[in-house]
Amino acid sequence: PPAYPPAELDRLVSRIALYPDPLLAQILAAATYPDQIPDAARYADEHHYLTGDDLARAIAADHLPWDPSVQALLPFPSVLGMMASDMRWTSDLGNAFLAQEQDVMDAVQAMRRQARDYGYLRSNGQVLVSGGPYITIMPVNPAFVGVPAYDPRVVYYPPRPGFYVGGAIGFGYGVSLGIGFAPWGWGSSHFYWDRHQVYIANAPWGRSWVNRGPYVHPYSGFQRWNGPRGVEHHEEIRRSEAERNAARSGHPRQEEHRGGHDEHPH
Repeated sequence: PPAYPPAELDRLVSRIALYPDPLLAQILAAATYPDQIPDAARYADEHHYLTGDDLARAIAADHLPWDPSVQALLPFPSVLGMMASDMRWTSDLGNAFLAQEQDVMDAVQAMRRQARDYGYLRSNGQVLVSGGPYITIMPVNPAFVGVPAYDPRVVYYPPRPGFYVGGAIGFGYGVSLGIGFAPWGWGSSHFYWDRHQVYIANAPWGRSWVNRGPYVHPYSGFQRWNGPRGVEHHEEIRRSEAERNAARSGHPRQEEHRGGHDEHPH
């Protein structure tokens, strides 16, 4: 198994350490399947106009072959796009989580403490930040998961004189996740920081470097599809640059177009 030193683990988690706990848990699990990320990112980008229950039904109907942990990120095209755009980082993050799960969690806590101590990380209208000893970041509304936008080169270092720390992390962009996404673990994925355990879909995540081949995580109510992909019945419309930039900068989701639900199959 690979062995990452603490400084490298800090670097690996720095861009996601300030994400809300449920989203962070799903990203770490999905990163252990890096070969599936590019195709999933493409699907999320081309179906970004589907949201809520419409997207949940489309994901279920399209018989997608990826692990549920990867499918859980399909409502977040910006997150999957980030992972697909830097596959070396994604693979290293997944390998670190497989081989050094506790060390990865310790690195997340170390980065959160730095961001909190320098005044950047604090509760706002989107997230509740605990005081410790373990720092949790939870959505104010459990059904709405924000995707923070921040620069790791800023939030883990002392602010410059006169710098407004309150604007360093943008939480304007987020995704509504109703009960339709429960089969993928939303609403039941979290950390037990004091035990160094990650729970996905209310079950301890047990995939490690040793058992990464045969391990199958239990998902309540999720039907795995082992056959070929089904016929696509939704129009493929890629996000515009304006839509991508809204997510990158932490601005609210700005849709410029929507596709029909029963467009011509292809």
